[in-house]
Amino acid sequence: MNGGDAKPQVGIAYSHAQLAKAFSTALTHEDESVRRRAEERFGRWEKVLRGMADGTLTIGSRAPVSGLPAWVTPKVVRGGFATGDAAAAGPPEPYEIEAARRAGIAPERRALFAHYLTDAGLAELNSLLDDGHYDIALPEEAALLVVAWLLRAGDADAAWGVLEEIEPYAGRLRFAPRPSRSAPGEAEIVHRESVGGVREALAARRPNRAVAAMNEALAVWNPFADELLAHWLETADPETGRVAVQEPDGWRVRGAALLVRYRALAAEHTLCGKHRGPKENLAILRSALEDVSEGGGTPTRPGLLQHAVDAMVRRRGAPGTAGHAALRERQAADASRHTHHALAQVLLARLSEFPPEAGLPLPLPERLTGPVTADEARRATGLAAGAVMPASLRRTVEAATAAPIGTLVERGVVPSAEVMARLVPQLVAWTTAQAYADEPLRRLMAGLYRAFRNRRSLLLLNLEHQVQLGELPWVRAVHRHRVPGHGSVTGARTALVRLGELALQGFPGTILPNPLVRELATLSRAADIEVPFVEELAADIFEGTFSGKFLKATQVAGELLEGTLYERYYGIRYAPFRDVRDIAWRGLAAQNSASFAALCADRAGVRLGGYVPAINGMVIEQAQILTTHNLAALVHPIGVDPSPGWGDLARRAFTAVCRPVVRLHNNPRPFGMVKDAAYAWRQMMFFLALCGLEEQIAVIAWVQDEAGRHPEHVARRLAPALAGLRHVLTGGSLDDGGAPGARRFTGWARDGHLHWILAPADGSSFAPRRS
Repeated sequence: MNGGDAKPQVGIAYSHAQLAKAFSTALTHEDESVRRRAEERFGRWEKVLRGMADGTLTIGSRAPVSGLPAWVTPKVVRGGFATGDAAAAGPPEPYEIEAARRAGIAPERRALFAHYLTDAGLAELNSLLDDGHYDIALPEEAALLVVAWLLRAGDADAAWGVLEEIEPYAGRLRFAPRPSRSAPGEAEIVHRESVGGVREALAARRPNRAVAAMNEALAVWNPFADELLAHWLETADPETGRVAVQEPDGWRVRGAALLVRYRALAAEHTLCGKHRGPKENLAILRSALEDVSEGGGTPTRPGLLQHAVDAMVRRRGAPGTAGHAALRERQAADASRHTHHALAQVLLARLSEFPPEAGLPLPLPERLTGPVTADEARRATGLAAGAVMPASLRRTVEAATAAPIGTLVERGVVPSAEVMARLVPQLVAWTTAQAYADEPLRRLMAGLYRAFRNRRSLLLLNLEHQVQLGELPWVRAVHRHRVPGHGSVTGARTALVRLGELALQGFPGTILPNPLVRELATLSRAADIEVPFVEELAADIFEGTFSGKFLKATQVAGELLEGTLYERYYGIRYAPFRDVRDIAWRGLAAQNSASFAALCADRAGVRLGGYVPAINGMVIEQAQILTTHNLAALVHPIGVDPSPGWGDLARRAFTAVCRPVVRLHNNPRPFGMVKDAAYAWRQMMFFLALCGLEEQIAVIAWVQDEAGRHPEHVARRLAPALAGLRHVLTGGSLDDGGAPGARRFTGWARDGHLHWILAPADGSSFAPRRS
């Protein structure tokens, strides 16, 4: 970022670093697939840098690609950088080529665009509208379906208006949907992965060479080593145990046969090479036998031979003894365990009959992950009937479970708030689409919403906002066909409360991720509830100011939390916010927003400006503290009231505090974990604030005990925060110096300063590295 009074611009340092990283990986990584993906990343970053250099890319703008309007979905790489390519561009897709073949036209996008405006083409589109057998991967792929619907609804003017806007790009972008074998499922049912995605994950599993080598050692070379040892023990003196002392009848002949078999085994079993190591006991015994067999005399190194024999007997016992037999039996059982790769092939075959774009309704996932059947064992090599699928493969298949989102959270299919955020658009799409009375249009708009939510966010500067769904010409054209009534508003309110409760109950120690915040904001608008949801801001691109909704969100938080434990712990005075009027939080209230940013900086004890990530992070964290980062908005005015109760959520949030703190011990890059712990602590403080005094006392006592159940360093690190919490609960303040050992737990520290939670117990100067 460039400083000064000029508008900030994006420099090329980050892009250069990503380019260099991709280049290095493409050259040096041992995995071919990783190298190939790195080469692709290198090409994309090369386009970014070339576009920034020649002016065809304006990184930081909501319309970053020269010559393309903002509504065109751009290809975006890490960090929100547009590459200059449109996601809907590129060579014709197979379904486009097939559609052109059926129409008897050239497989070119402009010709196909013109075809869909003929009577025959519109008939195809109307058929897709009615039966729902289409997919929309990108928002552009819905445009011609919307045109077809508008024409049959008698709104020709709107249809021609859409065509006028998109026609200049007809030869470049695909505007037609892709056919699908199945229609959309029930509105309440969502799935994390499709059957096709699960099959790709299973097919990507490769045999583990290390595991295969270990199994070869257990099943082949250990038993052969036992045979060699038993052969040499035949020559041992019964009194002294020294080998090569006597030679039973036929011993040399049997030894020659062992050497012949060794050479056959070595040629066939090549994964494990330990048997060739000159210091390995098996190799010593085999070399000594070659000396005797080929030289016709005695071992050339009898001392080494005796040492190997003694070591093997001492460690495992002589072959044939009870202990030795039990050990080899266990090792044989280990070696016979079926590899994940082989079992994955069975699952692939089981999934082959299901549509790749769909999920698996309950109880299919459980049935599909059952033990190997007798028939499957007959058809597969090296598998036995009854072999159980390992947990990792079961989880892979269960990711395709199609069920209500609450069921997926309960079953652990949705393990985090971030994963939940990826699923919510499937539900929100149906909820918001209820505003359209016509069923085909409702289905189309739901699919369009889901596709739009897959659009990656751009890196934006100067408080610009991401392109909104309503800015797409074909969405704008059908807006007047909405008939929002009491039913759709009620449905949106129900979904909003349910999702809010599900997020808090499922992940009480995690702040709401930005994609989930956007979905909740969409539902709140559909529910006709004015509530200022705020996103988490990135410290490395923060421009030192907040949009007006942050101030409004602080007002909302104050209405709920004034006078509570939360306000006292964080040293907030919510009362003055009641007097702030006319907050233009939908746009940018420059004066109020500047004052809010200054307030956050003052609370953090820093000065704004300079684009220092650590300082920006401290300012942003104070904004999260003041606004509660959407928690207060969920409680009031939305009305979320989780059934376990606020005390239960506070306990579970503290459990989430401890998880990253456990990992701080001698960790060279602890800063992300400190922030996660502090954010979970803030969630706990919010939940505690909604409890009565007796419950607060009970929860804090439990928290103290719970900290003591973790490793010693966890209780030590959290002791200042717990002391601060107890001090405030009993009426004290953390700002008057009345409790010297007490600290307010926040996640950021100034650049170059060690966070108090990282201080070693012995006072040493352990210095973690910045990641």
